[in-house]
Amino acid sequence: MRVIVTVVEKIISEAHIDIPDGLNQSAIKQHIVDRYNNGKMSIDMNIFQVDFQSISARIGPGKSDAKSA
Repeated sequence: MRVIVTVVEKIISEAHIDIPDGLNQSAIKQHIVDRYNNGKMSIDMNIFQVDFQSISARIGPGKSDAKSA
């Protein structure tokens, strides 16, 4: 029997980055968004927390490829 299992998790990542001094709140937000959008932040991201949301399974047609011993 083949079973399709779906797991949904919420992953929270955290990055410690340097921000130029003297920026106001709006400029800090823009700096972070720009860094995220151009991919520069992804190299700094570390998984901080994973929260389990749900798990489900449904039986599918066909047989398993695994052979029993």
